[in-house]
Amino acid sequence: MTSKLDHIDTRILRELQKEATLSQRELADRVGLSQNACWRRLKALNDDGVLLGSNARIAREKLGLTLVVFVMLRTRHHSADWLRAFRSHVLTIPEVVDFHRIGGDYDYQLKVVTQDMASYDKVYQRLIEKVELDSVTSYFAMEAIAENRPLPI
Repeated sequence: MTSKLDHIDTRILRELQKEATLSQRELADRVGLSQNACWRRLKALNDDGVLLGSNARIAREKLGLTLVVFVMLRTRHHSADWLRAFRSHVLTIPEVVDFHRIGGDYDYQLKVVTQDMASYDKVYQRLIEKVELDSVTSYFAMEAIAENRPLPI
């Protein structure tokens, strides 16, 4: 179900995408509401599942996580049991930061963030150890032009 948002809800979401650590008072001031009205809006956005918590954006390079790999996977297996095992297995690999089932020439796309090629090879070995895959193709990012952009609301 798509939530119906008015212009105030949209402004709240835009401000939170810019800075999720705003105090309730700062957020209310930015969107032109009282603190109580802002709190009610935030509660409704949480209750409706529009807001899913908040996360810190971290400069991965400062932590030595300089290699970003887009992994394209193809499989011949499409049973519910295989899919359940595959999803469960992939979600045990912390270096996989995004995981999508996609249409087109490939079945799945993973975004892997790791330190270097040797670290990625360990992720690759772990990825293929438990489930049968038809093909694994890796694309290495040379430059992050834009990451974690706000949603276009």
